[in-house]
Amino acid sequence: MNHDGGRFGAESQPAVLAFDVGGTDMKAGIVLPSGRIIGLQRLATPKHPEGTGEAVIQKITELAADFRYRYADHPFNAAGLIVPGLVDEVTGTGILSANLGWKDFPFAARAQAALGLPVAFGHDVGAAGEAEFRFGAARGTADAVVLVIGTGIAGAVFSDGRRLTGGGYAGELGHAPVPDPDRPGSTTILEAVGSAGAVAARYTAATGRSVAGAQQVLALASAGDPDAGRVWNEAIDALAFSIVHCVSILGSQTIVIGGGLSQAGEALLGPLRTRVEELLTIHRRPLIAPATLGQNAGLIGSALKARELLDTIESDIEAQ
Repeated sequence: MNHDGGRFGAESQPAVLAFDVGGTDMKAGIVLPSGRIIGLQRLATPKHPEGTGEAVIQKITELAADFRYRYADHPFNAAGLIVPGLVDEVTGTGILSANLGWKDFPFAARAQAALGLPVAFGHDVGAAGEAEFRFGAARGTADAVVLVIGTGIAGAVFSDGRRLTGGGYAGELGHAPVPDPDRPGSTTILEAVGSAGAVAARYTAATGRSVAGAQQVLALASAGDPDAGRVWNEAIDALAFSIVHCVSILGSQTIVIGGGLSQAGEALLGPLRTRVEELLTIHRRPLIAPATLGQNAGLIGSALKARELLDTIESDIEAQ
C-alpha cells in the first residue's frame, strides 16, 4: 500500500471484493486499484436467531456470485470482510457480537470456503479507522485515534504508524470509564453519556419528552432548552475526558471524529476542542477533525485488508 495521493494501489493490480457488515445494514462492492467502488450495494444485515454468522456467509456468497455475473470485466481474486463486536483478526474469528448474536464464529475460514477466494477479516471500526489513517483525516500522522460516535462508540487506535489491536480489545473506548454526571463520585461508561444514542436517551429520561435523536437535542440546546444544553455539554465533557486519556497515554496527534454524531460539525467539534484544551497540561495539543471518507470508510478499509492479503500472498510466492 502507498499513501501518496490517496491511491489504493497500482493500476496493474487486480480489483478486490469488499464487505462491511454493520449492526443494522451492510455494504458490498468491488474496489478498483484507484479506490473507486463498483456496484456498491447497501442492504439490511441478515439476522437469524440461531445463526446470524451463517446468515452473513450465505448473503456474501450470493452477493459475490452476483458481482461476478454483472461485473465480469472487473474480476477480483481476494475479498475483505469486516464485522462489528469483538474480533480476533489473527485467527479470523468473530469473538462476540451481543447485538448480532454470534460467539467464536470462524468468519475467515467459512467465508474463504464459501467464496473460493483468500479472505481478509477484521473489525468494522478498525478497518474504517485504517482508511481514515491512510487516506482520510489522519493521513500523514503516526499517532491517531479514530472515534466513531453513533448509537454506541468505538475507536481505532494508531501508535507509531501502526494500529493497536490488543487481541481484539483495543479501541473499545465506548466502554472506558468516565465520571457519571447523574451520580457524582461514581463512574459510568463513555457511550452511556457521550454517544448519540445516550444524548437522546438521557434527554428523554430528564424531561419525559421523546426526541428523534441527538441532532434534535442539539437543536433544542441551541434554542435555549436548559435540559438539552446540560445533556449536550455532559456528552462533550465525557468525550473530552476519554480523548485526554488517549493523548496522555499514547501521545495522539490527531483525533478523528466520525459516526452520526459528527454530523453536528462545529457545534460538537468546537466545544470539544475547548474542553480538551482545558483538561490537558504538558501534553501536545491534538488536531481534532471530522472524518472525511464518509459512510464508505469501512468498505474502503475492508478492501485495504484484502489488498494487503494479496500482497502477502504474492510476496510469499516470489520468495519461493
